[in-house]
Amino acid sequence: MKEDCGEEDRETEECNATNRLLQVSTIYHEPNVMEYKRGREILGRYPEATRIKVPSHWNIPILHGNEGSIERWTEIKRTVLVLGVKKSLQCTPYARSCDFVAPSHASGCAMACSYCYVPRRKGFANPISVFVNIEQICLHIERHATKQGQKPKATQADERLWVYELGTNSDCSVDALIGDNIRDLIELFRRLPNAKATFATKYVNRDLLGYDPQGKTRIRFSLLPPRVARVVDVRTSTVAERIGAMNDFVEAGYEVNINFGPVIYYDNWLEEYAELFEMIDEALSAQTKQQLAAEVIFLTHNERLHEVNMGWHPQAEKLLWRPDLQERKVSETGGENVRYKLSIKRGLVEDFCRLLTERLPYCRVRYAF
Repeated sequence: MKEDCGEEDRETEECNATNRLLQVSTIYHEPNVMEYKRGREILGRYPEATRIKVPSHWNIPILHGNEGSIERWTEIKRTVLVLGVKKSLQCTPYARSCDFVAPSHASGCAMACSYCYVPRRKGFANPISVFVNIEQICLHIERHATKQGQKPKATQADERLWVYELGTNSDCSVDALIGDNIRDLIELFRRLPNAKATFATKYVNRDLLGYDPQGKTRIRFSLLPPRVARVVDVRTSTVAERIGAMNDFVEAGYEVNINFGPVIYYDNWLEEYAELFEMIDEALSAQTKQQLAAEVIFLTHNERLHEVNMGWHPQAEKLLWRPDLQERKVSETGGENVRYKLSIKRGLVEDFCRLLTERLPYCRVRYAF
């Protein structure tokens, strides 16, 4: 992690972006975080921050239970950090972007994408919570991967290696601004002979270019049409910045894919996606195109999140909350969400994939739903 911003124009711009994203002034922490090296390191990075001890990183009533926090949604994300210890360590089988979901190294985010599913469980505030027992997390993943042995057959996630998702509850590129958990995880997978890591991101953190993944980490840059992203992708890197970074990450040793998600249906949506595909095609090098694959995930929303969003960003809900087009759906974890009606969605998925194949024929679709 950079301690200062340097004098180059790009470094100055990146420093300014980081400062806009994170200005930590309050740290809620479990009592024992100082027992961990990572806890001491992170607290040392913010010596001026007010420290408040809490029994649990998950249940902080003044944050998660305070309805008045909605009006300070983005301010809290910028100024508040939570430190805790991850208690439950397990690698959960999954069958889309990965083979297994790794134990979370963090939860929550400094960015504020209005469709994010993590706040559905957290209540009225969702800042970054970082877990300081990263050695235990890495050891659990290593033992799990060792137990799997060589992958016996190809899966949707990868033909040869077991794939572990790192970023289900946070954005790893932003987490890397706080501490070295992501560096540690990328170094772990670099030496695991039978496994690779993956995560989706909406933030361009060029510090990751120096992590030397050696092909063992797959980054999926999440992309939406720029006009829509300006509404729903709050406090993220611009779509142009994300596309512009893809070649650099390939050259730095990452596998780089695209996450087309969430795909949002609105008037003239396909025309705007055609323009997005053109941006991608013009920007990517032959090397990046050769290894490119994508996942296509149509919007899933949630009534509780809709209510939270109406308190701080009602403009986004004009795109996301469409009762005339949506129906209720019970998720795999038992939560009740809303999705586009199946009678409509089938055609939308077909139209999207057809256009993608026409405009980016080299981009393999790993899955679409």
